Amino acid sequence: MADLWGGRFTKATDQEVFDFNESLSFDKRLYRCDIEGSLAHAKMLGKQGIISAEEAESIVSGLKSILADIENGTLTFGPQYEDIHSFVEANLIDRIGDAGKKLHTGRSRNDQVALDMKLYTRTELDKVNELLNVLQKTLLDLIKANKETYMPGFTHLQKAQPVTLAHYLSAYLEMFLRDSERLCDIRKRLNRCPLGSGALAGTTYPLDRDFVAKELLFDEATTNSMDSVSDRDYLIEFLSALSVIMMHLSRFSEEMILFNSNEYRFVEMDDAFSTGSSIMPQKKNPDIAELVRGKTGRVYGDLMALLTIMKGIPLAYNKDMQEDKEAAFDAMDTVKSCLHLFTGMLSTVTFRKDVMEKSAMNGFTNATDAADYLVVKGVPFRDAHGIIGRIVLTCIEKNCSIEDLSLAELKEICPVFEEDVYDAISLKTCVNKRNTKGGPGSEAFEEAVQFYEKRILLDK
Repeated sequence: MADLWGGRFTKATDQEVFDFNESLSFDKRLYRCDIEGSLAHAKMLGKQGIISAEEAESIVSGLKSILADIENGTLTFGPQYEDIHSFVEANLIDRIGDAGKKLHTGRSRNDQVALDMKLYTRTELDKVNELLNVLQKTLLDLIKANKETYMPGFTHLQKAQPVTLAHYLSAYLEMFLRDSERLCDIRKRLNRCPLGSGALAGTTYPLDRDFVAKELLFDEATTNSMDSVSDRDYLIEFLSALSVIMMHLSRFSEEMILFNSNEYRFVEMDDAFSTGSSIMPQKKNPDIAELVRGKTGRVYGDLMALLTIMKGIPLAYNKDMQEDKEAAFDAMDTVKSCLHLFTGMLSTVTFRKDVMEKSAMNGFTNATDAADYLVVKGVPFRDAHGIIGRIVLTCIEKNCSIEDLSLAELKEICPVFEEDVYDAISLKTCVNKRNTKGGPGSEAFEEAVQFYEKRILLDK
């Protein structure tokens, strides 16, 4: 067991206590962040004359050799170390001697772990945003290819009005663009450096915290040392944003699962992103979409765990905060894998355009437009609403769509109908008449596509 506080204690930590207390088993993934933070701290100590230039150079060289050896596999994480901080420091002392003992001058594990988590979270946030950008581009490609692919739009899971597949997909693109905005907003608040805050009250050494912040690409150093070591708001915000991303992925997955069913047949999943049944040879299951939907609850749980950990902690640092890592790491890993696999699944989906268009026609999605047609002909809207309702009933009895009725049959219900009704209620007309901003009409939608292209380019 690496000993960081032996001077105060008269006997060693009990092994079971050590095992319960240790965090190296999961915080070892912070090794690069810990070493990068220590490199900046050592350079600053040397610059400020707190340690000699030679000692600073020796520490920097030693830290770089540790990083290289971890990454080439020659240095492994042994069970005798409590956490990543003690692992790095102990190995540094082994390599360079007493100079390594001076690295911890002017800092505490409290501000050290606060820094490590911020550095790690910042990197993970950028990775998630990159994966979101790939998904956004995939959606945009599908949108451009399906501007004239007609399908029913739904409310209450019932067919409502006709839209295009492009318009439907752009609704999810809007969600994922908002997700990127949220991440960028969180990154701004996160990007303040806590190192130099000490245990809770700063230090008497003449640290240059702004130098360290600049070295580590932070916008500035934090202002209050007590808040610096006990702040996990940025992590809670990130897990909240990850939960919203998963909610969006889950909604999309739910619809892909429905649309993949025999009842809808709107989509067919690629074999590479599907599985079969061990007993039913006809089955082709949308497992990726189902797992994404299921893993959403897991990420929600990670967020709730972190909120619950933090809710009763007094200032400043408390050991409870060690429990932030496993939940945070799990959420980050889960969202990254879900974004990657969902994007792959979506890019290989086959959309059954003929089935979608037929479904829109047979679902009376043009009923509103038929009523609008009568209104243009001078029929009051409430009367037109009732007339089209009777027409729908007739179609249900005849098992046909509105456009399948002959003009004579339409006139029998309302003499106002003329031959031009068929053009007025065609799916193409129904969609393209809706040209208000945000609508599926071709003119309005072209503006939307240009907006999406600019936004996605900015989010690269």
